[in-house]
Amino acid sequence: MDSHTLDLLEFDRIRLLVAARAACSLGKEAAKAMAPSSDPGRIHEQIALTTEMADAIRSRISPPLGGLHDIRPHVRRAQVGAMLEPEDLAQVAETLRALGYLDQWLVRVGDQFPRLGGLRHGVGEFSAVATTIEGCLDTRAKVLDTASRRLSSLRREIGQAEERIQETLRRMLRSPEIKRILRYPNFTMVGHHYVLPISKDHRGEVQGSVQRTSATNETVYIEPAAISEQSAQLSYLRSREAKEIRRILRWLSAQVAHVADSLLDTLRIMADVDLIQARARYSIDYAMFPPDMNAEGRLVLRQARHPLLEAIFRKDPALDVVASTPPHGNPIPASDASAPERLAAASGDASPSDPVIVAPAPAPIPAPRAVVPIDIHLGVRFRTLVVTGPNTGGKTVALKTVGLLAVMAQSGLHVPAGEGSQLPVFDAVLADIGDEQSLEQSLSTFSSHVRRISEVLSGATERSLVLLDEVGAGTDPAEGAALGWAILDELDSIGCNAIVTTHIGELKSYAMGNGRAENAAVEFDVETLQPRYRVHIGDVGQSNALRIARRLGLPEHIVRRAEGYREKHQGASSSAPEWELIQKLRKEAEDARQSALAAQAEAERSREALAQRLADLQREAQREESIADARARLQPGDRVVVPRLGYDRPGRIVKLDPRKKTAVIAIGHVTWDVAIDELIPQVARTPDESPRGQQPTRSTKPKAFRSLDDFE
Repeated sequence: MDSHTLDLLEFDRIRLLVAARAACSLGKEAAKAMAPSSDPGRIHEQIALTTEMADAIRSRISPPLGGLHDIRPHVRRAQVGAMLEPEDLAQVAETLRALGYLDQWLVRVGDQFPRLGGLRHGVGEFSAVATTIEGCLDTRAKVLDTASRRLSSLRREIGQAEERIQETLRRMLRSPEIKRILRYPNFTMVGHHYVLPISKDHRGEVQGSVQRTSATNETVYIEPAAISEQSAQLSYLRSREAKEIRRILRWLSAQVAHVADSLLDTLRIMADVDLIQARARYSIDYAMFPPDMNAEGRLVLRQARHPLLEAIFRKDPALDVVASTPPHGNPIPASDASAPERLAAASGDASPSDPVIVAPAPAPIPAPRAVVPIDIHLGVRFRTLVVTGPNTGGKTVALKTVGLLAVMAQSGLHVPAGEGSQLPVFDAVLADIGDEQSLEQSLSTFSSHVRRISEVLSGATERSLVLLDEVGAGTDPAEGAALGWAILDELDSIGCNAIVTTHIGELKSYAMGNGRAENAAVEFDVETLQPRYRVHIGDVGQSNALRIARRLGLPEHIVRRAEGYREKHQGASSSAPEWELIQKLRKEAEDARQSALAAQAEAERSREALAQRLADLQREAQREESIADARARLQPGDRVVVPRLGYDRPGRIVKLDPRKKTAVIAIGHVTWDVAIDELIPQVARTPDESPRGQQPTRSTKPKAFRSLDDFE
């Protein structure tokens, strides 16, 4: 997809809105790298995954993403033989447990949401590695005494050596000579050395080595010579302890390295799961719907809203800026400064002779701002749409809305548009929007636009979407009109879907002579001089400059003179009624077409809903049949799940009574009498398990662990 267009449409800010809803750094990174695809199969799959995840979240079965960390740097270091620190290993263990919980969640939702359930293929089994790490580290990432027999023995010896040193020091502290020279009556530690706090005036009265002095130099911390031999022995034991800890950490790092390939693959899958849930939460937060993707080039957007403007109006914290005056939305009413007489009359019983006390007018509460939705379509009867209308009327925003929604859909996102909206899969979205004057290249605004339009036309195909803003502007009106007409001809010859905005009057008649093009206008209220931001396909936008000038108080004789010049420039006015009749007929045809499109969309939604319901019923019947077959083959010792007792609490069959159709199930140390029809057989995953039609995946089982006692 064209990177310049993504910048013009501000797709980076859409990425930020999605990333803010990710649960961990894996998902945030994936969201910030999100890019539109041109592969129809991938687009359909990603939109369907977003839909399933949104349905799961609405059903209050959100994925358990707590405890996931980006441990890929740790895994890669272990893969090349580096030793991981205890904190790194603790983070690895927590993530491995989280992966296990997510795997269980994918299994649990797989029947109701098959696409989400299918994500578990390729997810590894790492509980053994997590158990191994947790058996060696405590909750503060400290190596446990029980991590190895050697470490346990060394720490016992260290404890005994420290006890002997402390006993010696306690005897010294009971001596009057020592008490006299102490700064405070206790021993302490400097690093790994036991020391006595001696006053600086008496430092020569105690034999030993000075470990440090206080900041004021009033206290000298001395390790007495009486414990030097014991301290040396303690230092030796601690060096052996440190060596043993390094050996344990190397062994644990080796266990991570054994499953590194499978773990990295699983982390990629879990990053996708987090990204999917972030897309789903974004869809739910902004009331979005999945678009119907098609291969016929049909673009039908109903009640489409610009997602970034909506985020600005909501003051979404994910955006780094909030627009103070949005260019597109319901206008905020100006404050109504009431006259003092109205305030006095409001009391109801004030007489003309009474003194009037005027209270300050309360500040008006601003109306909540909302994006005005638009209806727009392409590729049904026409492929080129020429949008006209006054400045600030919403032409550019309509252009950006269409482009941004197309890019969002091809990135697997739902779109802020009504249910039944349709979008084709574009091979490229190409845009020239806004003032792109280049000071570095000494190009004027017109030159920059011409260069960009040249790039757009050279890259466009019949499967592209082209968005051009203010075609022909920035130069002589006559030459601009001629250039705009030629550009429209070129777009028509390419056969792509295109939306073009313009102020040039001559281009308004382009669609009249081309059946593959249509006019559209943005709505403007001349009475209030306020834009209404709606797009009307089939209308021709009027500049309304003379009507606005008259309303704003320009002298009437000047306005009449301008009207005379306009009629003279446009030629004989006898063609005006025919023009208006043509426009009326085209508008009526467009209204009928809109009604037909709405009916078609409703019929397609009903057909798809029925097809989905039928597929669900067939899948449920197949599942029940397979479970019934598996129940008929159950034997004592088989692992089963009883849903009412929890999917996370599998048990084993102790006894079966086919006559009574009951079974005794052991879950932990408790046995339960349950009906056989309640049992769901649990099939162990095999390394070569893969979705139908795919190649078997690499085994996700960790290699057999070597004993720590044999590890050097």
